[in-house]
Amino acid sequence: MSFSGCGWKKVSEWVFRGTSALALDAKGRINVPVRHRDPLVAACAGQLTLTRHPEGYLLLYPRPTWEAVESELMALKAASDGWRRIFLGSAVDVEIDGASRLLVPPELREAAGLNKDVLLIGTGRRLELWDKQRHDAVEARVIAAGMTDEVLGLSL
Repeated sequence: MSFSGCGWKKVSEWVFRGTSALALDAKGRINVPVRHRDPLVAACAGQLTLTRHPEGYLLLYPRPTWEAVESELMALKAASDGWRRIFLGSAVDVEIDGASRLLVPPELREAAGLNKDVLLIGTGRRLELWDKQRHDAVEARVIAAGMTDEVLGLSL
């Protein structure tokens, strides 16, 4: 799929999928895999937004996609101020550098418990960045709980 410009429609057409095992370097950077990097650079010049998820991983959005999510968060009622604070208060704009790396700020590395071994997982319109050990534990719990009726109804 080819992209031009940095519009929401173009980015929204892209579906991120697959898992990449990566390593954080000493400065907290990851190398963005080519299967994600090329479309991100073409669609939005590698401009992304990272934020934390309360379940212990990071959300990584192409900037135009994040801007749509941000609008949804801003429209929430006052009763959701705490959640808006979590997602918007930890959001950081980042970009893919000339060496195809992405710097994960220290406060977000700490919030997600990221150590050296991490996983970058495509989950549709966003990517998730997980500490490998944490992800493995969460995945084991999900599998042990069994599939929901909704998932069982899929034609997998």
